[in-house]
Amino acid sequence: MDMHAKHQDQLVFHLTGRIQGSALTPIAKAALRPALLAPYRDLDALRYDFPLVLDDHGEGADFAHSLATLVDRMLGEVAPRGFEGERLRRHALQLEQEIRRAVSAGADDTLQTLWDTAAANLGAREGETLEQVLQHAGSALHCDGPVLGCTPDMPARLLAQAWHAAQRAKAHAFHARVSRLVLKLSDILRAAHSHSQAGRTPQSLMASVGAPHQAQFDFEALSRVIGKGVPRDELPSARHARLAQTLKVLESQRFFAPPGSEDADAAYHAFVFDDCASAAAAYRARLDELAAVVKAIGIAELEVEGAYVEAEHDLIFAAQDASALSADDLARFPDYLVCIPAERNDAPENANLMELLSSGMPLKVLVLITALLDESAIGTGHFAFGVRSARLATTAMGLGGMFVLQAPSSDLFALRARIACGLASAGPALFCVFAGSAESRDALPPYLSAAAAMQSRAFPAFSYDAAAGSNWATRFSLENNPQPERDWSTETLSYADAAQQRMQQACAFTFADFVFCDPRYAAHFALVAPEAWHDDMLPVAEWLTLTEDEALQRVPYLLAVDAHDTLQRVIVDARLMQATRRCLLLWRRLQEHAGVHDAHMGNGVAPDQPVSPPANATPDTATLATKDEAPSEQPPASVEHSRDEAWIETARCPSCNECQNINPRMFAYDANKQAYIKDIAAGTYRQLVEAAESCQVAIIHPGAPRDSNEPDLDALLARAEAFR
Repeated sequence: MDMHAKHQDQLVFHLTGRIQGSALTPIAKAALRPALLAPYRDLDALRYDFPLVLDDHGEGADFAHSLATLVDRMLGEVAPRGFEGERLRRHALQLEQEIRRAVSAGADDTLQTLWDTAAANLGAREGETLEQVLQHAGSALHCDGPVLGCTPDMPARLLAQAWHAAQRAKAHAFHARVSRLVLKLSDILRAAHSHSQAGRTPQSLMASVGAPHQAQFDFEALSRVIGKGVPRDELPSARHARLAQTLKVLESQRFFAPPGSEDADAAYHAFVFDDCASAAAAYRARLDELAAVVKAIGIAELEVEGAYVEAEHDLIFAAQDASALSADDLARFPDYLVCIPAERNDAPENANLMELLSSGMPLKVLVLITALLDESAIGTGHFAFGVRSARLATTAMGLGGMFVLQAPSSDLFALRARIACGLASAGPALFCVFAGSAESRDALPPYLSAAAAMQSRAFPAFSYDAAAGSNWATRFSLENNPQPERDWSTETLSYADAAQQRMQQACAFTFADFVFCDPRYAAHFALVAPEAWHDDMLPVAEWLTLTEDEALQRVPYLLAVDAHDTLQRVIVDARLMQATRRCLLLWRRLQEHAGVHDAHMGNGVAPDQPVSPPANATPDTATLATKDEAPSEQPPASVEHSRDEAWIETARCPSCNECQNINPRMFAYDANKQAYIKDIAAGTYRQLVEAAESCQVAIIHPGAPRDSNEPDLDALLARAEAFR
């Protein structure tokens, strides 16, 4: 077969996904991975953030530590200069690797236990003296707690640890405040009692004297002497009852357990749940009880200061109930932590997540994601759609008024300060974490799968803090993404050519590389024999910069390595390239949020000049401009809509253009560049459902299907249910 025919075979595969000719082979059994991942075959041999050590005494962002950092600090303290110090450092690093391999193999124990076990293993190989030296060195770690690898259950355990640290700070402040009030109220009641007739009875006087000295006094006579002229009661009965009731409420509150018994005392309320419905039910059931504690604190503070005026304050406190609770009141009490397992994201008990987040409930939610891709989605150029997957964070961010963090599990330790910030925030907080693809674990460990998702822009890390400032520059951050100013992160790939000469090449890690790591999508790739490589093959990132006409003459490829680290080229079909282009579009919108390549800044718009919102603006990012020209078509006026009607909440549209990318004939923009359904007959029910799933702020309602003969209606209706 001549070279031209081989080129044609590659173009045919790119356009149709069909393999033909001897120069192309399927990759399903080739044991390939992206070339940039070649150095990471044995993570246990590398020093990086994981494993983590949880710290029960850590404050703020110190709720967890990297094992590597703890070992480095220990060696800085105990390793002497010179040969002996180097020997200790070498063995300590060997011990660290033993722990890393044990955790990777499934060990779940405290650092001290794992350290002692590893020291014993090394000692058995190299001598008992070494074991004793290493155990002595381990006492200088200054931290002991559970050791976690980057496993699917790690994010929930890490977030729970951070949440407990935040609640300890709240509990400390609450106990300091309430203990002072309880002491002062008790003093008032005790003083009033000791100066009253009841306090001067023989029995009361006897109780006030220590038992060893009671026989030395005649309490009957003492009562007659000191009881003369004492008023019957120093406190009015109304005030006495108010003080006693207030003291009772404060002493019997069940929101904060006494210090040291937070995790053991079942008499106090629990605040950790695994579904939204249970957390919401508990919150509602406790509101009246919480309002009573807030009222008691208010009364106690006025009484302690001598500022309580019955004629004024009785009416105020009588009318105070749960409806009067402010955000500041709620912020002083524990937050409700919900860690949703990945397999329960779409469960009915979690369907009201967005409603709870927008309600202002003191809710901190972890949504764990283990699936970013969907075959039907890739087939139509879409990926990671739906409010229960990777789009949830951007949807919540569009609502405003909360803290949002999206990150892969591999980056949680690096973002621990942001986690602490979100958990300390007064309002609701959402943490969306990709814990690695469950389907690709045979090919990549969870850490690499999660890191690849961020590196490829499939699951970028970002945070949004509504309370951080008045503009996007202060509220939004792309912190920790590699090379956030670029379309794709690019690394230098070093390899040896056929003549064993060292070569270097810039290599971008794209969305197509991420999909390549998942064996389910092997059909979107074909391995090209080296003799069929040619100049019309272009790396994926370069191919995406071509015009449409130029792209038709070229074939996009990825660099991969096989089990022997031999460099290979793998070409990519058009459907996956469409999804890769869409991933890049979404990444660029996030960049605009962060001020990277911002279109308005580039056009030199004056700060006080009215502007139309950027394509990725949410309702709180820009003021809509009024245009003089009338649109050719207007959406219908706002009316009540049924579940079976397809419609869009046009006023909330962030102008992201995603629905028009799906079908520009079905969806259109009005004068304010906000979407409405222009012609429902111009598309399918599948396109309506996909538009609803891809919408950043979940404002598209697909209604019921118009064509009862459309394929896969049962599956489409199930997907549409959350949006109808």
